Amino acid sequence: MRILIVEDKRSLANHMGRALENEGHTVSVAYDGDQGLRLGRTAVYDLMLLDVMLPRMDGFSVIRSLREERLRTQTILVSARDSMEDIIRGLDAGADDYLTKPFALDVLLAKVRATERRVPRVEPQIAQFEDLILRPHLCELQRGDRVEALTRTECALLDTLIRRAGVIVPHHVLIDEGWGPGADVSFDSLYVFIRALRNKITKPGERALLHTIRGVGYTLRGDLC
Repeated sequence: MRILIVEDKRSLANHMGRALENEGHTVSVAYDGDQGLRLGRTAVYDLMLLDVMLPRMDGFSVIRSLREERLRTQTILVSARDSMEDIIRGLDAGADDYLTKPFALDVLLAKVRATERRVPRVEPQIAQFEDLILRPHLCELQRGDRVEALTRTECALLDTLIRRAGVIVPHHVLIDEGWGPGADVSFDSLYVFIRALRNKITKPGERALLHTIRGVGYTLRGDLC
C-alpha cells in the first residue's frame, strides 16, 4: 500500500516508516498538520497514519478537512491522548481507527494489515485519449515515455475531459467534477488549473490536445490547431 505518515517526532516517523517499508509498503512522511493535509489532498494514499498533537494543525482538524472534501483515505489516528472523549472525537471526525501511544510496533503493523484486508482490491483502471493515458489510481498521466504527476483536482478534471473527449465540457461541469457540486470556485481559478494541466499534457513539439472554447469551456480533441 501507499502510506502517508503524519508525525512531528522525526525519530518515531522514521522508525514507523522503516518497519512499513520492510513490509513492502511505499511510505511518505509529513512532519506537521499543514503538510499532511496538503499531501492528503494532492496525492493518492491507501492509508494515512495521523498523529493528533501536531504543529500548525492538529490531527482532528486534518481528518475533518479531508472528509469535508470527500477524500476517503483510510486513516488511523495515532496519539498519546487516550481519553474516551478523544477517541470518540477522532472517530467522529472521520478516522477509521485509533491507536494510543505508546504502542507496540507489532500492533501497528497488525492494524495496517487489517486495513489492507478491508480495502477492496480492484484492478487499476486507466482512461485514454489518443496517446494520452491517465492512471487515476496513481494520479499520473503518461504521454509517450513521459510521465507527469497530477494533483487530485487535475486528475479529476482530466478524467472528466477524457470521458467526454471530442465534446465541449462547460466550465460549471468541470468545477462540479473537480471540486464537488456547488463548490465556490471561479472560472478564473478553473483556468489556473487547466493551464497547469495543459502544460503537463503537452510539451514543446507535441500536438496540442486540450483546447479552450472561449466563453463556454474546454475540450480534448486532436484535430484542432
